[in-house]
Amino acid sequence: MGGTEIYLNSLLRALAEIDPVNRYFIFTNRETGPDLAAGLPNFTLAPQPVRAVSRPARILWEQIALPLAALRLRLDAMLNPGFTAPLLCPCPQVTVFHDLQHKRHPEYFRWFDRPFWDFFLFWSTHISRLVLAVSAETRADLLRHYRLPESKVRVALQGVDPAFFAIAGRRAPEPFLLTVSTLHPHKNLDSLLRAFASFRRARPDFRLVVCGLHGFAAGPLHELRDALGLRDVVDFPGWIPRAEVYDLYARAWGFVYPSRFEGFGLPILEALAAGVPAACSHIEPLSTIAGGAALEFDPADEGALTQAMLRIAGDEPLRRRLAEMGPRRASQFSWRATAASTLDALAWVSEKGTA
Repeated sequence: MGGTEIYLNSLLRALAEIDPVNRYFIFTNRETGPDLAAGLPNFTLAPQPVRAVSRPARILWEQIALPLAALRLRLDAMLNPGFTAPLLCPCPQVTVFHDLQHKRHPEYFRWFDRPFWDFFLFWSTHISRLVLAVSAETRADLLRHYRLPESKVRVALQGVDPAFFAIAGRRAPEPFLLTVSTLHPHKNLDSLLRAFASFRRARPDFRLVVCGLHGFAAGPLHELRDALGLRDVVDFPGWIPRAEVYDLYARAWGFVYPSRFEGFGLPILEALAAGVPAACSHIEPLSTIAGGAALEFDPADEGALTQAMLRIAGDEPLRRRLAEMGPRRASQFSWRATAASTLDALAWVSEKGTA
């Protein structure tokens, strides 16, 4: 799963923990697994005959069939957890924005995708009664690019899976650095590979594992890895089950996150919770999330990235300090808090919708 899917699964579980009163209907597509919201007593799956793998079909369903389903169920409010919303809906809506990358970095989008992002995200912000941003940085982007009233955009920070705190107590580090990231251009993984090639000249005993969904930059990254002579020491395992991700955090010597742009940055928070000495880009919102518990570097400076990896690998006082600070910092983020903010937004629009 990517960050948005982790967000949705974690949010649903946390909503079930804090809200035994309200009834929830979860609209699913044909690819959705049966374990989503499994065992949650006031949650009802509402399967829809659409395949999300087909973007045109999913968009048509969201715009036409979803409002009709909301009307039949007489919903009080609709939560759209990923950027887009039905433009005509019989109930008030809350829409979650994870970032505004298409505005901040349009160069990372294929030309035929941009019109979709521009049209639907613009109208989703304007027809939604409230918009939730996953960070203060994303909220600022929403206000700046869409000129929304400040009262319309709230922040609902993401949380961290409690399982990561348990990892901190059972770590057995091995000589490899870990990056958890989709293989997309803005993740800056080409710079990571070049910096790691330099790092290996000083630390030839280390490997690099880049774990995450293979995006459309995967091919060039594999080619660059091979051209740099790193084929045997850099692994791209792609999507792996969550249990295997936990195991990588438990065994990683250090964590590196060189992204050029983030709406939140869940992997760095997971690394902090797991007590893995971590280095991340000196960008917002990563710097605020890390709160001084991670070593920071300029993502545009490959030499700085190399030096950060060398320190994470060999500076023992730094490693001990970051391993101690990480879980304390991560404990300030919880999915229950995310759920509480989300529930408050849904209750507010529901009340306004009936006023």
